[in-house]
Amino acid sequence: MTALVLFDLDGTLVDSSPGIAASLAAAADGAGVPRPDADQVRALLGPPFPQAFVDVLGHDPATAEAMMDAYREVYAAGGLYDVTVFDGVPAMLARLAKAGHRPALTTSKPDVYAREVLRHVGLDAAFDAGVFGATLDGSLAGKAAVVDLALQTCDGPVVALVGDRHHDVDGAHAHDLPAVGVTWGFGGAAELRAAGADHLVDSPAALGELLEQLAAVCPAR
Repeated sequence: MTALVLFDLDGTLVDSSPGIAASLAAAADGAGVPRPDADQVRALLGPPFPQAFVDVLGHDPATAEAMMDAYREVYAAGGLYDVTVFDGVPAMLARLAKAGHRPALTTSKPDVYAREVLRHVGLDAAFDAGVFGATLDGSLAGKAAVVDLALQTCDGPVVALVGDRHHDVDGAHAHDLPAVGVTWGFGGAAELRAAGADHLVDSPAALGELLEQLAAVCPAR
C-alpha cells in the first residue's frame, strides 16, 4: 500500500544550525538588539519566526518584525546554503521510495526557502508528494497549519509525521497523526518524550525500519 510520510526539514533531514545561527546574529545586529546566546539559538531552531523572537527572545512585536526583515535578507543571501544532510538520510529516503511510499515535506520554514534548501542538498527529487511550508506574508504559519495544507493536498493514508522538536509532535497530534521523534536533531529525546512523541528513533536507518513497520498497519483516510 502506498502511503505518505510527512517530514520536518531543519534538524530532521538537514543540519541547518550554522546558517541559521549566523543569520540570527546578523539579524540582531541589523535590528539593533543583543545577539541570541547559544541556548537561545538552540531554542530558535524549529519554531516559526517572527513569533519565536517574541517567545524566546522577549522582543516586542515591532522589534521582532524588524529582526525578521533583517534575518530574511541575510538568510536568503547565503545563510540557507550553509546546511548539510544528516548521514543516512538519503539512504532512508531511498528505502521508502523502493517500498513505494511517498515523502512530503511539512516545515515551518517558508516554502520558498525549503524548496531551495532541498534543491541545494540534492533531496528535491525525493519529495514528489509535495513541499509544504509557511508563507512569507504570514498568512500560513505554524506546523499544524502546514500539516493541514499537506493533508488537504495529498491523497492516501499518512504513516506519521517525523520531526525533531515538540512543535512537530504538536502538529502531528493536532491532526491525530502518529509523531515520530528523531533524537539527532535540535530538540533531543527529553523534549520529544515530554511532548508525547509516539515513537523515538536514534538513527535514519532505524527510522526507515520503523516507517516500514508503521506503513504496514497504516489506516486509510
